[in-house]
Amino acid sequence: MNAGPGRVGAAPVALVATTAEVLAHPELDEDLLAPWERRRLVGIRVPARRDDVVAARLLLRLCASRATGLPPRAVEPAQRCPGCGRDGHGRPYLPDHPGLGASFSHADGLAAAVVGPGPVGIDVEPLTRRPGPVPVLRRLLPHDEVDAACAEPDPGPALLRLWVRREALFKAGRDDVPLTVWTDLRRAAVVALAGATGAAGAGRADRDAGAAETPVPPLSPGPAPSPPRSPAPPSSR
Repeated sequence: MNAGPGRVGAAPVALVATTAEVLAHPELDEDLLAPWERRRLVGIRVPARRDDVVAARLLLRLCASRATGLPPRAVEPAQRCPGCGRDGHGRPYLPDHPGLGASFSHADGLAAAVVGPGPVGIDVEPLTRRPGPVPVLRRLLPHDEVDAACAEPDPGPALLRLWVRREALFKAGRDDVPLTVWTDLRRAAVVALAGATGAAGAGRADRDAGAAETPVPPLSPGPAPSPPRSPAPPSSR
């Protein structure tokens, strides 16, 4: 990768992994986390959830490293809430690279992250998760899309895809960016990526996901963006 640190033209990078893969990755270690991040971990009482949070934050550093050419230890993400304007929570960003957007997600042993030019957002969920109840989903998602999903013999997978799409768009902060949804069968995950057109590693997800013999635990890149999506509403959260 030849894009210099902080350049708006840096190639976007999106990665999906299990929490175990991230925590075993030789470039990543919990010591990379900033003091404010480690303080937030103290309040997480469930060990598995703590591991998921650590993995997602470390994976974000790996994405930023690959997008900028800097080592993971030189990447210092921050967070700022778009609602209250305070730091330490809310949307992640890279203070030293204002042209790059950043996002991460974690859920039940899975982690995902993306860094790329402009607004980006990513969400990951286990294939077995079933969002609901439907009346709540109808308040958050387009009625016609929820109704179409509910009309299927098994509405769960379609509703899950609608949900991760909405979350990715919410994290990107806008609903007019390219949106890609795919299934990582190796990790039993559904992933949605908003923005980050042409993410590094496009088209190699199947090969990388099956590279179990690789010395470095495989981290799955997202595929190239799909054709234009159907409209989804901006988040009200």
